[in-house]
Amino acid sequence: MTWPIWVAIAVAVLILLSASIKIVQEYERGVIFRLGRLIGAKGPGLFFIIPFIDRMWKVDLRVVTMDVPGQEAITRDNVTVRVNAVVYFRVVNPEDSVVKVTDHVRATSQISQTTLRSVLGQSNLDELLSERDKLNQTLQQIIDEQTEPWGVKVSVVEIKDVELPQSMQRAMAAQAEAERERRAKIIHAEGEFQAAEKLAQAGKVIGQEPATLQLRYLQTLTEIATEKTNTLVFPLPLDLFTAFMGNRRLPREGEEVT
Repeated sequence: MTWPIWVAIAVAVLILLSASIKIVQEYERGVIFRLGRLIGAKGPGLFFIIPFIDRMWKVDLRVVTMDVPGQEAITRDNVTVRVNAVVYFRVVNPEDSVVKVTDHVRATSQISQTTLRSVLGQSNLDELLSERDKLNQTLQQIIDEQTEPWGVKVSVVEIKDVELPQSMQRAMAAQAEAERERRAKIIHAEGEFQAAEKLAQAGKVIGQEPATLQLRYLQTLTEIATEKTNTLVFPLPLDLFTAFMGNRRLPREGEEVT
């Protein structure tokens, strides 16, 4: 045989070898079809297939982070909200992800959007704002059940943002302000009640010991005297002098003082 024939044979062998040798990464699997029939998944590493008879699909097994576009829904208490979320999933069965669904990423995205709207419609606004962890878990369970036949495992679903109408935001702000005022009034009333109890107890003590009233009066005078003023006017009860007058009686109205 002449050299052109050898060259042609060498080129054909190289083409066959390049078509039969396949390499997949550690995070990939190669799903093999032989004459249209599923053979199985191979990899990672180097392996051989039959050229022109076997076909291979590479499947990525890494976790995919997918944003769910904002979805408008009406909650159970008739409030219009717009919510977006993020979904974390990965392929756990490469064969099912190729055979049982055309595009597992797009299919997971569509089922996530539908489930998000459905769950929002069954929840109240208060649950959406205060019990987000519970809703996240519900979304994860529902989406994972629907994607399991496709060989896809949904691990986490997180609601990111909740957009409310401006009128609802103003109403919630007014409600929060009214709640703070209510708490302030309750705290003030409790303080007045405790102060009244303490004053009642002080009155009982003063009633038992009249001298304490005089001491309290003198203490009040010392507090007033600390102010910077040239004139000091204060009431002087006549009962204050009874302690200094002994048995002498204070003059009544119309009597002369002796």
